[in-house]
Amino acid sequence: MPIGVPKVPFRSPGEEDASWVDINRLYRERLLFLGQEVDNELSNQLIGLMVYLTIEDRNRELYVFINSPGGWVIPGIAVYDTMQFVPPDVHTICMGLAASMGSFVLVGGEITKRLAFPHARVMMHQPASSFYESQTGEFILEAEELLNLRETITMVYVQRTGKSFWVVSEDMERDVFMSATEAQAHGIVDLVAVG
Repeated sequence: MPIGVPKVPFRSPGEEDASWVDINRLYRERLLFLGQEVDNELSNQLIGLMVYLTIEDRNRELYVFINSPGGWVIPGIAVYDTMQFVPPDVHTICMGLAASMGSFVLVGGEITKRLAFPHARVMMHQPASSFYESQTGEFILEAEELLNLRETITMVYVQRTGKSFWVVSEDMERDVFMSATEAQAHGIVDLVAVG
């Protein structure tokens, strides 16, 4: 067994010998953290951890703690989709800020298992793009894709909050900041933690 960084033996399907894999104590307790802007690297790490922990025990629930200013749309959607795909329930907990893609991941937790700390802030808005950098033809294609992404995101909020398409669509027109209790009233979280 290696010395130093904690590792666990993991045998890939079809292999005879196990290899040693780094694993953090928090991960073993199934506690995952989205504590920065969502990008490809962070998204892939969270997805990998959710899949790995599901292989390890498909019945034990996962907990995703969120303190994020948002980030890239596609990696955020990938995290959301993985949360829906893995068999264990995924609890989402907002501590600090869940803005933009952070709020999208937050709303993706198992309904009845989404929580915000009392002083947490939640912000939702429409996806943004870099239109000003594109040429005209690319601008039109990018605008179509952005509209498709906006509709996808809007529909997820509608399904997960119970709010009407009209209400969610209006809210996404601008940055909507909410306290924990406002996020609960809006259906983004189910509970506000009591201190």
